[in-house]
Amino acid sequence: MPASVVAGNWKMNTTVSEAVALAAGVKDGASSAGNVELVLCPPFVSLTAVRDAVQGSAVKVGAQNMYHQDSGAFTGEVSPGMLQGLCEYVIIGHSERRQLFCETDESVNDKIKAAQAAGLKPILCVGESLEEREAGKAMDVNSGQVRAGLDGVTDASGLIVAYEPVWAIGTGQAATPGIAAEVMGGAIYEALRGIFASAADQVPLLYGGSMNAGNAGDFAAQDCIHGGLVGGAALQADQFLQVAAAVAAAKA
Repeated sequence: MPASVVAGNWKMNTTVSEAVALAAGVKDGASSAGNVELVLCPPFVSLTAVRDAVQGSAVKVGAQNMYHQDSGAFTGEVSPGMLQGLCEYVIIGHSERRQLFCETDESVNDKIKAAQAAGLKPILCVGESLEEREAGKAMDVNSGQVRAGLDGVTDASGLIVAYEPVWAIGTGQAATPGIAAEVMGGAIYEALRGIFASAADQVPLLYGGSMNAGNAGDFAAQDCIHGGLVGGAALQADQFLQVAAAVAAAKA
């Protein structure tokens, strides 16, 4: 079974000083999370400070995005090489990047390959919109995003896939564990099996979309769900740790 992982996507929140305090709070309470890998994904400006704040603990750090080129005239972008030494993980293809910043499956694929080449562990995000779900396309959309995002990728080590139904992100309306398991254990897992064969069994699948301490255990009780990509609940150390503890208890 894959490792259990709970990653906190802080999005465009926290100043540097607030990020340090939040990271310190997670570090101090990390032992309560049980056998779950904790990953903190602050804004770019706080990566160094958060890395330093969790130093000496098992808490990992991730970036929220990156560009696929090594360097060049790409104002405002951050390259894989710039992230080396600052973090271990990087979120790629988050629905907000796809929707608000016009990222495509092709650009996501470029970033996955560039991240792996730089020794970073990608957290590939996939998910359907409300319109796609209502049209009965949820399974096809998710399997298609997995296949396109991982086109030409041959190494599954370090890879994480997060299912984040767009209609459940930031709305307070989480998918039910049954809905999530249907997509994750069906479309996403089968797409991974088609790419990596038996190695797909070691890829952690995270649920993302209004996961909190109250529902994390129910999601993690599903065999095909190995943790969460947490948004709002990651902005308070105690809530984030409660999510992780609930996941650990469900997987014990």
